[in-house]
Amino acid sequence: MSKNVIETVTFKLNDGVSREEFVAAASRMSSWVAARPGFMRRRLSCTEGGTWIEHIQWEDMDAARAAAAEIGKAPGNADFLVAINGPTVQLMHSELEVVID
Repeated sequence: MSKNVIETVTFKLNDGVSREEFVAAASRMSSWVAARPGFMRRRLSCTEGGTWIEHIQWEDMDAARAAAAEIGKAPGNADFLVAINGPTVQLMHSELEVVID
């Protein structure tokens, strides 16, 4: 049985994009993310220095990769994606080992 996968993306916003605008765009995108096969959970946070951290838990790596391949094709995701400063994006996937709720 494969382990759940955590997709972690860190990034900064483009100049001129407010925190409030970005959070609203991220919220609008939530229904698209939640409807992806294999989706389990999403969290989005921001450090004091303005680095955003998105964690999405997927059932497996195939689900994570399939969603990544489709994210830019959905028109409703455009506001979220254009707000992100591309050169600052760092993406990684890891296997979930321990959960404490």
